[in-house]
Amino acid sequence: MPESNFVDYVKIYCRSGKGGRGSMHLRHVKYNPNGGPDGGDGGKGGSIILRGNHNYWTLLHLKYERHIFAEHGGNGGRDKRHGTDGKDEYVDVPCGTVVYDAETGKYVCDITYDGQEVILLKGGRGGLGNFQFRSSTNQAPRFAQPGEPMQEMTVILELKLLADVGLVGFPNAGKSTLLSTLSSARPKIANYPFTTLEPSLGIVAYRDRQSFVMADIPGIIEGASEGKGLGLRFLRHIERNSLLLFMVPGDTDDIKREYEILLSELKQFNPEMMSKHRVLAVTKCDLLDEELIEMLRATLPTDLPVVFISSVAQTGLDELKDTLWHELNSESNKLAAITAEETIVHRDKDVSLFRQEMQDEGEDEDIQFIDDDEVEDLEDFEYDE
Repeated sequence: MPESNFVDYVKIYCRSGKGGRGSMHLRHVKYNPNGGPDGGDGGKGGSIILRGNHNYWTLLHLKYERHIFAEHGGNGGRDKRHGTDGKDEYVDVPCGTVVYDAETGKYVCDITYDGQEVILLKGGRGGLGNFQFRSSTNQAPRFAQPGEPMQEMTVILELKLLADVGLVGFPNAGKSTLLSTLSSARPKIANYPFTTLEPSLGIVAYRDRQSFVMADIPGIIEGASEGKGLGLRFLRHIERNSLLLFMVPGDTDDIKREYEILLSELKQFNPEMMSKHRVLAVTKCDLLDEELIEMLRATLPTDLPVVFISSVAQTGLDELKDTLWHELNSESNKLAAITAEETIVHRDKDVSLFRQEMQDEGEDEDIQFIDDDEVEDLEDFEYDE
């Protein structure tokens, strides 16, 4: 695929800081020859912290940052001096980012709102100095604790766009045309399949200065849930949408069958998407007359709202916006959204499919880092001259 500024997959090696070791020091000065232990504690290592930031909408800023390291904690010193704490490393990500372990495909965490912070890797605790181990029976302990080791993990950051309405349809169903008509978004529009190669977001204005966000994804074909076409790569972006708008051209031989194929692909990809509210839009209705529209209406599904529209002739668009707004703000949809937010479950990735996706993204190279400072000798106890 051509290079794009829309990046929704990133593979990064992360490493927290290790804790500093405690000092093993015995104080021995001119006027205090038996000063006893005074070794300080080591500082804690820095953590890797993910932070939601609404100013980002893709992972482009992380695409070439293959390693993220937090600082190590400083070692303790004589005179009960505490080692410096390692600096935490904050990684800003767009809202809707999901994190997986690149080795196993297991779900790690989810960033959903601006300012949310999740500790991805915790820094090691600093070791205690020998001053902490003094007692009446051991007044001159000659040992101290080493710091806790660092944690490391290669992670996959996967972005799932947050939008109110997600457009679902076959290639050339008119999704991009509708988005460009209802909003200021300008996705590429052409009359060949898979014109849209990356998701697009648009803000649709409604009455009384209200608005909602609409997301357009590349067209889905039969078998998309198994990796055919581009659907598998982008189907995840509509997992977070509150409402799904299915779009089928009016000149299709069997509108109901195409709708059922789209519904089946979504069900195979994620069965939980079946609980979302749905609206069916029959597009390109400028090619149909009133009599044919009434005949088609009788053959369409009855379990969801159906709207006949034409983006080119700009007919039926006000009715479509009214229908979408009504469905978005219905009590059942609000309750479903609250329930989904509280009980959302992210499935672990299938490792074989996971690796294929990473190869498609050009992120299949192993990321390794060797720490030359890994092995350190413990500090010998000292005496002041």
